[in-house]
Amino acid sequence: MKKKTKISSPRLDISGSLSAVMAAVICVLIGLVIGFLILFFINKEHVWTDGFSRILLGGFYMNPIGVGQQIASAAPLIMTGLSVAFAFKTGIFNIGVAGQYTLGAFGALFCALVLKLPWWACLIGASAFGAFWGMIPGIFKATLNVNEVLTAIMFNWIGLYGVNTIIYGSGSGIMYNANTTKTLAIRTVNADGLIPDLGLAAKFANRSTTIAIFLAILVAIIIWVIISRTTFGYELKACGFNKNAAKYAGINEKENIILSMTISGALAGFGAGLYYLSGGAEWSPLDSTALPAMGWNGISVALLASSSPIGCIFSALLISHLTTGGSFMTAIIYPPEIASIVTGCIVYLCAFSMLFKEKIIKLIFRRKSYEILPDGPPDDKKSSGKSGKKSKEGKTK
Repeated sequence: MKKKTKISSPRLDISGSLSAVMAAVICVLIGLVIGFLILFFINKEHVWTDGFSRILLGGFYMNPIGVGQQIASAAPLIMTGLSVAFAFKTGIFNIGVAGQYTLGAFGALFCALVLKLPWWACLIGASAFGAFWGMIPGIFKATLNVNEVLTAIMFNWIGLYGVNTIIYGSGSGIMYNANTTKTLAIRTVNADGLIPDLGLAAKFANRSTTIAIFLAILVAIIIWVIISRTTFGYELKACGFNKNAAKYAGINEKENIILSMTISGALAGFGAGLYYLSGGAEWSPLDSTALPAMGWNGISVALLASSSPIGCIFSALLISHLTTGGSFMTAIIYPPEIASIVTGCIVYLCAFSMLFKEKIIKLIFRRKSYEILPDGPPDDKKSSGKSGKKSKEGKTK
């Protein structure tokens, strides 16, 4: 008996992409509703004027400064989201992005303040430091099968306190300014180490608004091309789907795991370089007792984007928009951390995105498949069957 072959309609790929976007939109809307309810129960009299409206407006509430701030914070957020998403593609949960971001910040500052290199070379240095710190958990995972989550968490704290110790240098570190208890300002030590703004700083009245956002978008597009259009990207995804099957197919799964974590760390380090080389902040070794929030927020970006490199651009802009708007709320009435609660709810709901996608596909898109036999489509078979019957009847007659 001949087997039937099922061929899915090309429309299913389109419906799958649209359903993923709609599922993310549903997560965002539900998260905003929850945030509105929290603000309402805290103080219902000012829930709109001093609270929720500012979250919705984001940086536009204080345009142009707010928009400039929002753009500046979105650039490194795109990169940390890409870092998490890239590792996800290989089936690895890189929870060490915060540590790799920290090493990237150290690399960028060291190249700018000590070596006095131009900004593009400092970005390469930041990426190299982040890549090195991401490679170590990858090696442990590939060679010794040590869980990457445990290794990455340990190296997060090793990296943080190691960087703080080196920068502080008992109060006399080469990059440390005892008067401000922070690193030296790149703007005064090495102006060439700052990423150019091409007039954006003046337009948005924010010195930290540079071309970093365009560099982050460019890297996101490159990562999308690598994952979707190259053999290397295919091998990475194959290892993520089934490591044993990939090995059977001749793919070096150990090498791909190490490369995946190395590239993931480089992306995180590049993001730190975009932030600190924009001149928006200096590293404070005495106050930096917690891991940078930018690294943890990258997990939110990747989850909301369903690990899509292009999706990371939009999810990072959204989270930066909400966070910037939350910082403009009246602190006496509402704490600015409310914005973090809203984004936290959105990310939590992303865990149910698969459920939302299935419901959307069932409600809006009808999955169609066509059964085709080896001797032709169903219609051809029916017509051939009818003609066969007619010919038999003709013979009997």
